[in-house]
Amino acid sequence: MLLGAGLLARNALKKGLTTKPWVKTSLAPGSQVVTDYLAQSGLQKELDGLGFQIVGYGCTTCIGNSGPLPDNISKAVTDNDFVVGAVLSGNRNFEGRVHPLTKANYLASPMLVVAYALAGNLNVDVANEPLGHDRKGKPVYLKDIWPSNKEIAATVRKYVTPAMFKKRYADVFKGDPNWRKIEVDGGQTYGWDTASTYVQHPPYFEGMSTTPAPITDVKGARLLAILGDKITTDHISPAGSIKKDGPAGQYLMDHKVSYADFNSYGARRGNHEIMMRGTFANIRIKNEMVPGTEGGITKHMPHGEVMSIYDAAMKYKAASTPLVIVAGKEYGNGSSRDWAAKGTILLGVKAVIAESYERIHRSNLVGMGVLPLQFLNGMTRFDLKLDGSEKFDISGIAVGLKPRMKTPVTITRADGSTQTIEVLCRIDTLDEIDYYKNGGILHYVLRNLAKAA
Repeated sequence: MLLGAGLLARNALKKGLTTKPWVKTSLAPGSQVVTDYLAQSGLQKELDGLGFQIVGYGCTTCIGNSGPLPDNISKAVTDNDFVVGAVLSGNRNFEGRVHPLTKANYLASPMLVVAYALAGNLNVDVANEPLGHDRKGKPVYLKDIWPSNKEIAATVRKYVTPAMFKKRYADVFKGDPNWRKIEVDGGQTYGWDTASTYVQHPPYFEGMSTTPAPITDVKGARLLAILGDKITTDHISPAGSIKKDGPAGQYLMDHKVSYADFNSYGARRGNHEIMMRGTFANIRIKNEMVPGTEGGITKHMPHGEVMSIYDAAMKYKAASTPLVIVAGKEYGNGSSRDWAAKGTILLGVKAVIAESYERIHRSNLVGMGVLPLQFLNGMTRFDLKLDGSEKFDISGIAVGLKPRMKTPVTITRADGSTQTIEVLCRIDTLDEIDYYKNGGILHYVLRNLAKAA
């Protein structure tokens, strides 16, 4: 497919086609072997001619690491609220992930990525409409530049060899010169650098005792967010670039990091301070507590002050107020799963009440000590007519916690009226009961290791 993209680029250049100036192009293959066979075949030069220069390897474009859009493009998109899209030959197309300004993201083969870059418009029917015009003004169609299967196969046979893979992977762990010149101290334990903005000592085990404290019911919890259907782990977990005007960007600037050196959430996932600030901060997430808005904002109760989800969570934490998330169907779809659960617990969320869950995220919530609860009998958040001012009491946990038990939840509204509903506890197994009682699977494992020592 990659050699096919190179052949298509060659044919396009011969016809006098070029990519549209408003299209950002980049190539981030999964292996350096790709660089070798594209170079030896001469097709990297053809891709370079259309702007598809190599910008990195592996999780680059699909996690938002291929760099910013030109300032004039970004300004035009923002000022006019354009719906712009990305066409990616990767495996992640969640909202805002390739770039925060791309609302529509499509997965396609490398050959079609080149074709759409030539067309410059997602509304073009690339099978039947011209991608552009040649030097004589004649329309050029995809069929005119599409390489044959025979040509692609011959190119693969000639230029993709076992020797390339053996050479590249013989010393794969050696790293490049930049990697090798990093100074390390060695030793049995990691030497935490308190000045680092990349790696910080996480707080999961602070105040941990050798035996778990008794679990308690959740009392007086406030709503941090009311979310819709299909909230993915990309909506929850930080991914892609870091906004300058968000809590994570402010943290970096406070630590004297220039905007050009912000890097991405993926690169800074070892710093919980940054990841916490990016949790529920996706620019496309919609909190129904603040209707008509997008982004990680909420209302801090009881006064209803609008602020970032992180800032509100920290104010609640300072007041020892537990938090609840209410959501719709299929909560937790997607990837980036670990920080979707870790960020949730670090913000002080004690429970999520949703119509249904993605299987792994439900398990990960339990693994981090967050209680997943599920509406029963077709009930939804709409039936409860929530506005965010409510308080939640979740009972029955302190005594007799069992897998998939019915759990009463009492909702106290701003006018003092109450409503009690029954939800399904989605701690599904006895092992998960043990994890939850320990405050999470990390604590469970550590305590068992201590017992065995």
